[in-house]
This record gives sequence, C-alpha cells and structure tokens, in this order.
Amino acid sequence: MLQNRMRLTGQRPWRVFVLHFRCKELQRAVEEIMKTLKKLSKADELAPVGNYDQCKREEEKRLLTLYERLQSLAVQLKPHDEMAGPSSSQRDQENEEENSDEEDVSSEDEDAEEEVKDNYDNDNDDDDDNADSGDEDISPTASGQGSVSYIALSAFKGEEEGDLSIQKGEGLEVLSKNKDGWWLAQNSRGQTGLVPKTFLKPSSPQDSERKDEDVDEGESEEEEEESSKTSNWNTVRKAVTEIDATDVLSAMGAIPPGFRPSTLSRLLEEGRSYRASHFIQPKLSQSQLSFKDLHMDPDTGKVHGRPSRVSLTLTLWSCRMIPPPGVGLQVLSRHVRLCAFNGTQVLSNIHTVRATYNSKSPKTWSFSPRMTGMLPCLLDGDCFLRCDSESPDLGILFELGVTYIRNSTGERGDLSCGWAFLKLFDESGAPIALRTQELTVHGGTPFEKDSDMDTTSTKRGYPTGVFQQMLLSRKIPKLVVKLKSVNTRSRELLNLLPDTIVGSLSTVHLLATYRQILADALLLDRVTMYNADLICSSVLASFPDVLDQPDLMDAFRKSWTESESNLRRSDKRDINVLKQMFVSVYMGSVFPLLYSAEMPAPCWADEEVESQRARIIYSPSQKTSVETLLSSQSSHQAFDITQVSYDLISSAQH
Repeated sequence: MLQNRMRLTGQRPWRVFVLHFRCKELQRAVEEIMKTLKKLSKADELAPVGNYDQCKREEEKRLLTLYERLQSLAVQLKPHDEMAGPSSSQRDQENEEENSDEEDVSSEDEDAEEEVKDNYDNDNDDDDDNADSGDEDISPTASGQGSVSYIALSAFKGEEEGDLSIQKGEGLEVLSKNKDGWWLAQNSRGQTGLVPKTFLKPSSPQDSERKDEDVDEGESEEEEEESSKTSNWNTVRKAVTEIDATDVLSAMGAIPPGFRPSTLSRLLEEGRSYRASHFIQPKLSQSQLSFKDLHMDPDTGKVHGRPSRVSLTLTLWSCRMIPPPGVGLQVLSRHVRLCAFNGTQVLSNIHTVRATYNSKSPKTWSFSPRMTGMLPCLLDGDCFLRCDSESPDLGILFELGVTYIRNSTGERGDLSCGWAFLKLFDESGAPIALRTQELTVHGGTPFEKDSDMDTTSTKRGYPTGVFQQMLLSRKIPKLVVKLKSVNTRSRELLNLLPDTIVGSLSTVHLLATYRQILADALLLDRVTMYNADLICSSVLASFPDVLDQPDLMDAFRKSWTESESNLRRSDKRDINVLKQMFVSVYMGSVFPLLYSAEMPAPCWADEEVESQRARIIYSPSQKTSVETLLSSQSSHQAFDITQVSYDLISSAQH
C-alpha cells in the first residue's frame, strides 16, 4: 500500500521519512498531554465543572485513540527497508541524503506533509463526528481543523489568574470549549486565557475573509486553495456545534437580548451533584473514617444539632417587569431557581420554585398562590437555606427562567430571563439585616457584567431629572424577597440538617426525621465504624430519589399530616414515635408509587406527564397495603437490589 501511495504521489523515500518522524513527534506531544492530564484534579479547575471524573476519563480515552491512530499512521509511513531492519551504515547514509536534500526542497516537504496531514485529518473528522455526536465534554473546537475565529461582543476584564482580558470587537481564536461556559481563547498578540463564551460571537464569513486579507496578505495561492477546500466543512461544523438556539431566537426577535441559556438548569441535567438527593447525604470527614456533619448526642440518643454559618428562611414575593418571550414560543413553566453562590461557584443544591402567571399582567410573576388544601412544595415560596462556606462573597443566587417549546419545530429548551444576587455579608463581614429586599434583575449570566435585560429603556440615554429617574426605576426588572429570622422550633430542626442545603420550608420536619433514621443506621446499628457493608433499608435507599420528585413529596406530606393528626401531643415530640411513623407512612404511601410500573417517569414542565402522575398518586385505588402489593393485579417494576440496600460508599459526600 505504501509503494502504491509513493508511486501515485511521486514521493521519494526521504520524504516519507520526514512524515514518519512528524508522526513520532505528534505521538510524543500526545504522551506529554496525557501525563499532564493524569496529574490534574478538580481543584485545579478555574471554574466549576460538572461530572469532572467522567469528563476526564472521556478526554483520556480520546487522547489514547488519537495516539493509536498516529501510531498506525507511523507504521504505514515506515519505509520497507527500515521495517526489514536496515543496517546502521544504511541509516547513516539515508540520514545524510535526507539532510542534504531537505534544504533544497523544503517547500516540497511542507506540501507533502500538509497533504498527508489533510488526508489524516479528514479521516479523523469522520470518526470523531460519529464518536462525539452525543458528547458535551471538554474538547477542542474542531478536531484536526485548528481554532475557530470569534469576535468579542463587549469588553471583559480578567479578574483571576488565567483569565484573558479582551476589548469589544477584538478578534480571538477559540482553542477549546469547556462545559462550564469558559472558553480558552488566544488574541492576536499570542496571549491565551479563559473568556466567558457569552462575550463571544462567531465571526461571519465576510469578517474571516477580511481578516485573512489583512493578516495573510502574502500567502501563496496553494494555501488559499487548501483553505477553500475545508471552508464549507468548517461552516457546517460551526452551524451544528457552536450556534446556540438562543442565537437563532435572538436573531428572530423571539426573545429579549438579555435572555441566555439557563446556567442552573444545565447543572441539574448533568446528574445528582446539584440536587437535594446528594446534599441530604452525610458528608465524610477528611480522613473518610467518620462523618463531618452527622453526630449523635450520647445523652439523648438524638442527632446532635450543628449550627451553620448561614441558616435562614426566605420568602419569594414577586417578580416585576420581567420581559416576556416573543410570540414564537409557548411558555411551559416560569420559575425561579436559587442556590448558595460565592460569585464563581455554586455551593449548594439548586432549589426550584414555580411562579404563577396572570395573562392580564404578563410582566409580573407571583408565588405561593392561595388555594384550598395543601400548597404543593413546588409552588411554595417559603424556603430555607443553610451554608457553611467561609467565603466573604457568600450569597444567594436567583435565576429567573422559563421552559419553552417552539411552535414551529416543537423544540424544548430552558432560558434564563435574568439573575439576581443577594450578598449575605457586608464589607466588614457582618450579616445583612433580615428584611424585605428588592433585587435588580440583570440580563445575561452571573458571569457577565452590565448586560441589560431590555435595551428599549436605554435607547435614548439615561434621564437626568428626578421624576424621569423615578419613572425609569419602575421599569427596571425587580425580584422581591423577604428574609426572615428562624424561630426556635424551626432552628432546632434546621440544625439537624446538613451544613449546606436549600429546600422548601414545608419539608424541614421530614428531612430532620430522615436524618435521625440515617444516624441510627450509620452510628448505632453498625458493628464497627469501619464497616462499609450494604445496609438493608428501603427508606434510606429510596427517600433521596423521592426528594427530587416534588409531587411524591407532596403525597408524603399529605399522608404524614393525616397520620400526625391522630397522635397525642406528647407523641408529637417523641422522636422514637416519629421515626416509626416515618417508616410506616413512607412504606405505605410513597415507596409503592416510586416503583410502580404505571407511574410515568418525571418530566419537567410536561403537563401531560404531570397530570398522569397526579391521577395515579391521588387515586383512591392507590391506597396500598401488603395484600395489594402481593396481589396479581398489582403491577410494579422489576425488583432491583438498590431499592432496599443503602450503599454508604457511593451515597456519602466525599
């Protein structure tokens, strides 16, 4: 095959040697990158990265595949004499000939090298497209195609080491894209660093041609022909992988300019790392031989309460002057997601509260609607927050979002309508006053600066008169939040929870009881503290899954309230009675629903699925018992050992 290739291309053996050595150099470069990647840890990342271990494994696999392909190509380019084992004198003679010829025909070497590299890159593109069609991990902007040109939408000043400061309109080359929204870019001066992707837009073909004419004015005609061969494929790749749905919607005028893809919803989709089911679990100490946030009081046999740096309750009141999306989108849900945030990193789970909407005032959102019966926790604006972070910039991040479906294509998506940040400590480190706060809603993402929600209010400049400023202030989007002090009873329950967690205030008593059952199993019932065997407990194994499904939590609260009303006043304070009732109510109401074959899987903002689940949950025929569960008419999922076994190693926070 090599001889045929040489005969067709007219290559001489010394030119094949050059390409062979080039493959060897690329192999060594890949080896160095793999060694560096193995030494990296999650703490080395400048910004939060979800599913870090999985991304790292996939990147190592990708580098290994590239290494194997380079090795295969090097074997193909290896001359026949060398494969047969040439003598040392022959090697010296060939090397001398090669060195003497390289100076005379260097341009021909570069052409041959680029030709083989292009053929190899095209093969890699086909393979990589098939392998990476569903991946979103950290990867180069275009496999084998080099960097992609972008233009800065606005100025960005780097605040941390590794950031790249850019000016508005500056041309950049994006070298790699990270899932967290920070891209590695290089400016015209050769400086590299991280830049938020929301500050960049792909350069148009006209811009690229203009830039090529200015920078590469003296390039040869052969290089222009080679670039034209791949220009179409670069355009297709950019359209498929880099143009976001929000860019299309913004161009259509379907959404205001301050809307962005939802940052917090992306984190929720990555796995359980930012869900309450993860943060309710006990946290291991540094030695991983004990628990950091779960201790028993030896005198009372109860969980020892642990105060946290921040432990408060808050109420979402309303959102005002929130610009609605355009007519081309059907809004499925309006909601606010909140979490603990220090300016650069999400520190807690992400809690969601759905807003109610009145068509008569489309720019106003409200919470906690009045209704008969129990208010669903998804609509409850009363929340609690605990966080033990020592960061001076600790606060609460609120992201206003909508889940939409496009009328023309049926495509679903999550948009951020803006964000607000409430810093919980002043410059001196003292906690802020617990009162009603009116927070300004900013456009863009929390990593952007000075992004307006709507440019219509500032088209004519900012008014100077007091009356005009008052009128303008009423048009600025606002989020109204009321911070409240915690009463004694609620403080006792909150101190039983993990040091960092956010949730609905209506579920605190259930979470505290679960933590007590968890402490009994981990601290009292285990033979030794070094025993990591599976614990047979359906409650411990499955309750975290229920915590991520608000409709099942509402069913649990309803059954709990009915059972608690039959208790005596003294029993309501008896922790042993409450633990027994927790297990009884949970196993009799929620556990069968969780693994029922008739229950559809939860789907966010899908009205049909939510209605089906509600009919099954609150149907009178769903009153389960041991007899109904064992009857032939009862249908449930196939049994899995994970339904009844609690794995301490995989569940605990490390």
